Amino acid sequence: MTQPDPLLRVEGLKTHFFLDEGTVRAVDGVDLTVMPGTIVCVVGESGCGKSITARSILGLVEAPGRVVAGHIWWNPAMARDRSPVAERGPRRGHRAGKSHGGRADLTALEPHSEQLRQIRGNDISMIFQEPMASLSPMYTVAAQLTEAIRLHMPMSKQEAFDRGVSLLKRVGIPRPEQRMHAYPFQLSGGMCQRVMIAIALSCSPSLLIADEPTTALDVTTQARIIDLLTELQAETGMAIMFITHDMGVVAEIADEVVVMYLGTVVERGSVEEIFHDPKHPYTQGLLRSIPTMGRGSRQRLTSIQGQVPHPLNRPSGCPYHPRCDRAVAGVCDVADPPTVNLERGRQVRCVLYDSDQRVAPSSSADAGNRDQP
Repeated sequence: MTQPDPLLRVEGLKTHFFLDEGTVRAVDGVDLTVMPGTIVCVVGESGCGKSITARSILGLVEAPGRVVAGHIWWNPAMARDRSPVAERGPRRGHRAGKSHGGRADLTALEPHSEQLRQIRGNDISMIFQEPMASLSPMYTVAAQLTEAIRLHMPMSKQEAFDRGVSLLKRVGIPRPEQRMHAYPFQLSGGMCQRVMIAIALSCSPSLLIADEPTTALDVTTQARIIDLLTELQAETGMAIMFITHDMGVVAEIADEVVVMYLGTVVERGSVEEIFHDPKHPYTQGLLRSIPTMGRGSRQRLTSIQGQVPHPLNRPSGCPYHPRCDRAVAGVCDVADPPTVNLERGRQVRCVLYDSDQRVAPSSSADAGNRDQP
């Protein structure tokens, strides 16, 4: 059976911030793919570049940051009911996106170009991390929701309003007609997050980027938001790029997992492979730190030693080697590790493996938490 083309392919993406103190390599060579109708979870500690990767895809990186290398290939042929982006004419004064095999390179588009504006919010939507900061307190829910609808769809104000009511009802907000006239500060955090989801879904995107959508919400609301997203994904068939640091959420919803550390992808694989046979020492450390049923009440949780290095003081060689208990002196601290391709498209960025999956003998004692779901 022929493997379908990816909906989104990120190749060698580098996004740097040029500060007076130095250059911060927030994203430093990220590779990932999102297949149609799948949920890809991007995980890692705070500061590993997850959110900047998402913003780079949509061209939302603000100065002094900018994409300095790499490609972001958007495949309109795999999008649902979309016309190819590469066929749309560029706005005067802006560069056209490079195309290859019907794909469009989003890194070649100016942030305010007409081509990228047609994709952003229409083909690709994003749920931002903080709904209270993302929604304007000066405008009603109706004003902010219908703006996106009328920008991309030929609808009258009343038609857009009716669609907004339908969307609020769909995401589980009670009395949606009344909520349309409310301001964000009159709603709870959970309701604001649902409004953000409604805005992101307003134009039926083919790819939804959810940047930690359950942050700062109580546990019950978190569960409801996650259930809502998975239900909507099953109904519409859209793909989801879900950014989180919660491995429990990853185990529940992911099809594929991308593990990031200090701006790089250290491991990629299916959720079953990552949880039952983690390869990279960092992935193994993340899984060992998850509380599990049956653990003794007096037993301490395992933690990863050390801290994430400051972005301006990146270590030489493998960025994880100062915290890795399996680091090879004279190797890991000297050169960047290669990306090793394993079976079934799985990848790991570590000197402990080669293409035949041979591994240092010490790895057997550190195989990770294989009892995780």
